[in-house]
Amino acid sequence: MVTITNFILMVMVFNLCISLVQSVTGHFSFKEEFPKWVERQDKMLLTTDDAHFDMIVAGDGSGKYVKVMDAVSAAPKNSKKRFVIKVKKGIYMENVIIGPDKPKLMIIGEGMDVTVISGNLSHRGNNLTSYDTATFGVDGDGFIARDITFKNTAGPMNEQAVALRSSSEKSIFYRCRIDGYQDSLYAHSLRQFYKECIISGTVDFIFGYAAAVFQNCDILVKKGLPGQYNTIAAQGGEFKPNIPFGFVLQFCNIYADSDLLPVVHSTKTYLGRPWHARSKTVFMQSNISSVVSPEGWSEWAGKPEFSDTLYYAEFKNYGQGAVLKNRIRWRGYHILRDFKEANKFTVAQLISGNTWIPSDVPFTPGFGLGN
Repeated sequence: MVTITNFILMVMVFNLCISLVQSVTGHFSFKEEFPKWVERQDKMLLTTDDAHFDMIVAGDGSGKYVKVMDAVSAAPKNSKKRFVIKVKKGIYMENVIIGPDKPKLMIIGEGMDVTVISGNLSHRGNNLTSYDTATFGVDGDGFIARDITFKNTAGPMNEQAVALRSSSEKSIFYRCRIDGYQDSLYAHSLRQFYKECIISGTVDFIFGYAAAVFQNCDILVKKGLPGQYNTIAAQGGEFKPNIPFGFVLQFCNIYADSDLLPVVHSTKTYLGRPWHARSKTVFMQSNISSVVSPEGWSEWAGKPEFSDTLYYAEFKNYGQGAVLKNRIRWRGYHILRDFKEANKFTVAQLISGNTWIPSDVPFTPGFGLGN
């Protein structure tokens, strides 16, 4: 007969065993991903179409605003609560900047195929830095976007032209599309998480200094200028001392977009190149198609010394472009062999994601099997 005391002890031992397994494997089931601090509202907003919206934008005039930027300007400053803007289907031709005094904003579209924020600012001819070309830029911490496309249509001939820039700590982009050519996504700084996104471009089209993890994303390599080679990631190294940094692409699919397919075998494409010293990028458990050249990675032109300070790694990828025998032989390049080596690049370790990503964004804190 089991006494109440013995039953309590059995439960405590069971829970301890589960905790130990989780700490070793990094694996949690989705039902266990419910940190107590995650607000109920955030969970609802990420998973339901019936959530409450504080403001609605509609290009046809059926909402309170017809411009996204007008809604952002009207949102409360320094809010302690989540403020949600619904953007109805349509193409919004505007540049949107969310300042640091607008934390905890969330923008929800009606689907990445139907809700589009589009701009065409570029470096060439406008005397703008990459930072200032962003169609959509966010500085307010805790930003979340869902079911929306950010696009820059400047084209490959206009050089740097950012579709999305995030400098938001603990920002989340879920089921979003980021379309451009050179410098499409500027993951500028701090901790960021991208889930089930589509990201397209040509040169350095995922770049910045952030600690950013991309899970279950489609990475589409496009056709650039004649004679131009493509680079997916250009991580910039350490932005500030003692701040996590590095890009990790996990459970992703890397392949050629339709415009590149006819010339895919005559166009070089690399997983990444070091924008600055101490660049850090890891591809793990991803499907890498033959779009990626056998050597895998490229030097930054004129800066061969960056190849000694970087940390680039590959772990258990697959596909025709994941073959390792002809990879570069830099001191900073690593072929990771076991889970213990790769563990520090998981969501739980690199960006402490299991302490702040809402559990209804179906992330994998460790290695899992993907979704």
